[in-house]
Amino acid sequence: MSRTDGSALPTVGVAMLHMGDRPAELARALETLRAQEGVALDVVIVGNGWEPVGLPDWVRTVHLPENVGIPEGRNVAAREARGELIYFYDDDAALPTTDVLARLAAVILSDDEVAVAQPRGADPDGKPSPRRWVPRFDVRDGGKAGPATWFWEAVFMIRRTAFEQVGGWPGRFFFGHEGIDLAWRLVDAGWRIEYVPSIVVHHPATSAARHAIYYRTNARNRVWVARRNLPAPLVPVYLGAWTAVTLARVHDPEALKVWFKGFAEGVRTDAGERRPMSWRTVGRLTRAGRPPVI
Repeated sequence: MSRTDGSALPTVGVAMLHMGDRPAELARALETLRAQEGVALDVVIVGNGWEPVGLPDWVRTVHLPENVGIPEGRNVAAREARGELIYFYDDDAALPTTDVLARLAAVILSDDEVAVAQPRGADPDGKPSPRRWVPRFDVRDGGKAGPATWFWEAVFMIRRTAFEQVGGWPGRFFFGHEGIDLAWRLVDAGWRIEYVPSIVVHHPATSAARHAIYYRTNARNRVWVARRNLPAPLVPVYLGAWTAVTLARVHDPEALKVWFKGFAEGVRTDAGERRPMSWRTVGRLTRAGRPPVI
């Protein structure tokens, strides 16, 4: 099979995580993945604390005896999956048409400066999409298409060379804000992120706060993101802004107690390698509508 210009099909390594807890959703995800046209796929499922069993023979697997968290599990899957592009795909997502991956690949391969193409997420039952799915402050009508400063981690495609250039996911984060860390490093390296709401992927609309570790890692990783990526004068501005946002949004005293403990953990623990973005990148993010202080 070939592209219309006679060259080979885009090669896409599909990186998935599974913990053995959503077999029906995984089956649907794989069924719609198998139906994709116009791309050559290499599918890898990482059993994150689960030994992969009962999967189709066209899926390759990696068994991690312990749950290493979402970003590090995705790093493992990305290293194993073969392809010029990597599609990170949640195990409870689904592809509603057979051309989703080919269209995302076309967005990236049409421009050497594009690293990421993010589709629009839609709940299959029609529930409103969470704000975090849309890389815009204005989320009306699914948000405006075009360059973005962050992306939704659950279902997006990335150029492998860009992913590897900036070091992949911050594995130590375990859960939360790994996407903004990766996005900022991509933008600082000169890459562009494209939001393409005309391409739709299904995903159940759920609250991230349903996870028991949410408030702790949300706060800790906010601090780590700032310490790793921001010029020193912006670190307290960013953390002050997000503390104010949290106090405005969260009214449960116990949740706030956990959040502030997580914040303190982020201050006193190792955030990993510090690579502050340039002031030029700060300006670029600001002009794009998302100054790196909020």
